[in-house]
Amino acid sequence: MTRLVQIEHALAAVSSGTTSLGIKASNGIVIATEKKSSSILVDDSMIEKVSIICPNIGIVYSGMGPDFRVLVAKARKSAQAYWKIYGEYPPTRVLTQEIATVMQEATQSGGVRPFGVSLLVAGYDTNRGPTLYQVDPSGSFWAWKASAIGKNMTNAKTFLEKRYNDDISLEDAIHTALLTLKEGFEGQMTEKTIEIGVVTVPAAAELVPEVGGRIKPSFRKLTEEEVRDYLAL
Repeated sequence: MTRLVQIEHALAAVSSGTTSLGIKASNGIVIATEKKSSSILVDDSMIEKVSIICPNIGIVYSGMGPDFRVLVAKARKSAQAYWKIYGEYPPTRVLTQEIATVMQEATQSGGVRPFGVSLLVAGYDTNRGPTLYQVDPSGSFWAWKASAIGKNMTNAKTFLEKRYNDDISLEDAIHTALLTLKEGFEGQMTEKTIEIGVVTVPAAAELVPEVGGRIKPSFRKLTEEEVRDYLAL
């Protein structure tokens, strides 16, 4: 098996990052992550680990925050370029491929290092429905039913394998995501230390662009109040 030492270093950066996971349900997808600050003096309301790329796609990362920020900017630019040409936002696979290409190019360009992040990309499009992809620093990507990245990913994946089934509903997937994160969580899980994004399958009427070219978002981040309610159940 071919090895690139720089990619191994990038994967080590991912493995030391906080745990993130994604679960595909029968009627949507949930992505969730730990959101911890290194000090109580840090204003954690400014930390964002789940990012919206366009109305139908959101991503979460494990690894190096600054590298993620660069990829988010490139992904948003790519989504807007697609909208300008085709009048609709890109299918999840197309955008994932764009991000993966950027990450792969960094592994073979002079003077740059591979991105020290792995990503989970969740989105909805009319052809494939809700889909969940994982992208690694090498630029390789796969579609998953459920996956975990970051510090506790081995245990989290084992936990997900035991609990996952194809008929899981979005509500159950959110509860399973929280239970999985709880397994390796240090300290107390609160709405301040967890971030969740969900993809919902839009109704047929919502698929038609409204006047002004706007479509109803199928990806959104849960508010702190919503996360608090889920944690209380």
